[in-house]
Amino acid sequence: MKKYFEVDGCKFLVRFTIFIFVFSFFFLHPLLTFAESTETVVTSGYSKEDINRGKRFFMGLLPFERNHESCVSCHYLNAPDTLNWNPSAMDIALKYAGRDTASFRQVVMEPSGNVMSAAHVNFDISNEDLQTIKVYLDHLAVTGPGMQKPSVNRLLLFLLLGILITWALLDLIFFKKVKYKFIPALIFIGAFGYQLSMIYEEAVKLGRSQGYQPDQPIKFSHKVHATDNQIDCMYCHHTATESKTANIPSTELCMNCHIVVREGTHSGRFEIDKLVQAHEEGRSVEWVRIHQLPDHVFFSHAQHVGAGKLDCAQCHGAVEEMHVVHQVNDLSMSWCLECHRETQVDFVDNDYYKTFEALHKELASGKKDSITAADIGANDCAKCHY
Repeated sequence: MKKYFEVDGCKFLVRFTIFIFVFSFFFLHPLLTFAESTETVVTSGYSKEDINRGKRFFMGLLPFERNHESCVSCHYLNAPDTLNWNPSAMDIALKYAGRDTASFRQVVMEPSGNVMSAAHVNFDISNEDLQTIKVYLDHLAVTGPGMQKPSVNRLLLFLLLGILITWALLDLIFFKKVKYKFIPALIFIGAFGYQLSMIYEEAVKLGRSQGYQPDQPIKFSHKVHATDNQIDCMYCHHTATESKTANIPSTELCMNCHIVVREGTHSGRFEIDKLVQAHEEGRSVEWVRIHQLPDHVFFSHAQHVGAGKLDCAQCHGAVEEMHVVHQVNDLSMSWCLECHRETQVDFVDNDYYKTFEALHKELASGKKDSITAADIGANDCAKCHY
């Protein structure tokens, strides 16, 4: 062992790097692919080979000669960053899991709605092949599409920096093979400094979700509703001016329009049918919340929208231009404090602020030309953390 560590520092670094990559491949890789290796046959009378064959048809790998697009080119397995108006593979699997192949074929060959019908004009597939697709979708309805593999690029970079730090320390203390000591010293300082910056970045991100864009149960587009159809934000989120939270519209409120509107311009009937089915079954649509503050923070929409007269876009961005809503700002404490320092309050003609007599006198005398949220105590700790 002593002889091994007495080798040239560069050789040791190469050997140690190879060891880390081999370890990562044999230890991390099985963990990332575990979900894929636990498939079970769930369709009575069919084998894994039948399911895999149906998957190949769905993915467009079979048949070898075809004149139509593959199923997955429209009906995605994993949610994309931009809005895909076509129903996902999982949506189709869940909706038609309890139906026989004949009724499934009728839906595929003659989909409801003008939008979907146009996409299936040249679709041609035999009953046997369509049945294998149905088998795959039935299996998908039970197992789900599987988790997307996480990116390990930053983890590998962090490990590589750790290798450099280890080599630099060993050479400085034990090996002493590098003639110029400032070289391993610079490597140590640079690698360790970059590691600290990575740790800081990840720590800062804890509890923040800037850019968060979850896949919603129904493809709802704010651009279509707020811009194209000119529906006012307060029609759906009517409690924003008087409540702590801005309400998510109920199924009944949505049905005020969709009792008549049953086919979307882009999505056809499939997505609106989800809403109609939820209404008929008396259940709510389980929308995924996007903007979420920590539990120790108090925030009131009534204070900001009702009293402060802020525009929704100041916090949420241009939602009326979004097909898929995402969190625009990080909603951190520093972001809130800076907004309070810069935002001028609608102060003079606002009944809510009549009690601030001293500030009104300063405005009238010209001592102040405007009032910011910080001037009325918005940045006091107890305002949010009481």
